[in-house]
Amino acid sequence: MPVVELGPERCDALLAFFGALPEGDLTFIKEEVTDPETVRGWATESSPGGRWVALDTGGDEVTGYVAVRPLPGWSDHVGELRLVVSPARRGSGLGRELARRAVVEGVSAGLTKLVVEVVAEQGAALALFTDLGFGGEALLRDHIRDRGGELRDLMVLAHHVSDTWAQMDTVGIGEELDASAT
Repeated sequence: MPVVELGPERCDALLAFFGALPEGDLTFIKEEVTDPETVRGWATESSPGGRWVALDTGGDEVTGYVAVRPLPGWSDHVGELRLVVSPARRGSGLGRELARRAVVEGVSAGLTKLVVEVVAEQGAALALFTDLGFGGEALLRDHIRDRGGELRDLMVLAHHVSDTWAQMDTVGIGEELDASAT
């Protein structure tokens, strides 16, 4: 399953991917991912970080999306990861592959800290990021209101690059960084 950088030629497939997500998934995505202007804007932006999509074996359908978005101003050394995987592909390792790609790309871009926000009940997502060297930094109680009006807790996990280099080597990310540098 190829993972490629998001370009204009993938916008329609990405919009179809987001449009097919269950309503509950859309609750937990910060950006208006069903808006064509928003998604098309991503493909032409020239800001640091990046956005990638996983494609099915035919290369036509998007099955996952990941982004690293550097924060502005005094936090420009921090990148926020955003990850979405098709419900049909969850549990297949695709999320881990995309998250690893984001970590590698974020570190290669010079970011020294990566953060991800995860709804507290999303145990699989918490485990995935913990395995990649992220640790809890904050628990924001009743921080999200889902589309049904229910309040949910939000966890902020962080990956401090210099503090976790040994962990990165353990999960094989160090070798990927070395390979991307050559």
